[in-house]
Amino acid sequence: MTQTMTPEDTIIVLDTETTGLDHKTEKLIEIAAVKMQAGEVVETFTSLVNPEKPIRYSSFLIHNISEEMVQDAPPIGEVMPRFLEFVGEHAYVAHNAIFDYSFINEATKALYGKRFLNNRIDTFEMYRAVFPDEASHGLNALLRRFGYDEDVVHRALDDAMCLAKVYPKLRELYEQKYAWQLSQMKNVPYLVERYMRIQRASQALQAEMSDLKEIFKLYFQNGGSAVEASSGEVMVFNYRRSYSYDEKKIWEIAMKAGVCEKIFKLNPRALDKLIDKSDLDEAIKEEFRECRLSMHESRGINFLKPQVTADSAEDSEEAQP
Repeated sequence: MTQTMTPEDTIIVLDTETTGLDHKTEKLIEIAAVKMQAGEVVETFTSLVNPEKPIRYSSFLIHNISEEMVQDAPPIGEVMPRFLEFVGEHAYVAHNAIFDYSFINEATKALYGKRFLNNRIDTFEMYRAVFPDEASHGLNALLRRFGYDEDVVHRALDDAMCLAKVYPKLRELYEQKYAWQLSQMKNVPYLVERYMRIQRASQALQAEMSDLKEIFKLYFQNGGSAVEASSGEVMVFNYRRSYSYDEKKIWEIAMKAGVCEKIFKLNPRALDKLIDKSDLDEAIKEEFRECRLSMHESRGINFLKPQVTADSAEDSEEAQP
């Protein structure tokens, strides 16, 4: 989520470290925030948090925060009031902000029975919008893009300070791109023609690449070995197996083993259709609706193919030699 801001606005840049990746089962172990005004850092907040549960080894390898380091830290019930007071009602910036939001939101719901509602700004999405062709959109890549040599150390305050350095520059480019997009509104009919030319060229290239890949598959199937291009890329052959399963039996086993969340993923689009367009009992539909947590609206562009009329079909036939 982004919003129109002025240089005078106060902005919070934050980062968190956790016991693991799942915000439903894992906990915060470090939280930090940087307060910025007119693009300058004016105040910082940082605290370790005793999660009162083990830290996953895979997470320790990332942030190097051990259980010994947090055993004397305050629990989240003591840290969160101070953090929320520091943040106030200001919008906050984070890289891959949904991750940090998910953990902070779980903590505020558990402590206060309410959601963390501050507007969030995701520099990952901004970076991807401004530089879509970058190989990586991680924080390290963002720092390199703007000429900073620091490495992300995965400690909350250090990473928040790094992000605070580049955010004003990224924001400026993002707003310039948006201003340029707005300036093109009067040119949309012409831009549609350009888009269709690019689409036709892209489709032709995709067809050519598909044909070449079929030849490469035959090459490997007939005993060919890896081929290295002059630019260094190596063409290799790989495959993977896929299976079909008896879904009813799998569901029963997964329920018994308690691994449903690992195997089955909710399909929100299918559920929306079930609620809005099926003949399912209305009471069941309402139960489903009550499970909704939030609404996100996405907007897309489609190009509808022209309808072929009888007259145009006849004209086409007459044009045939």
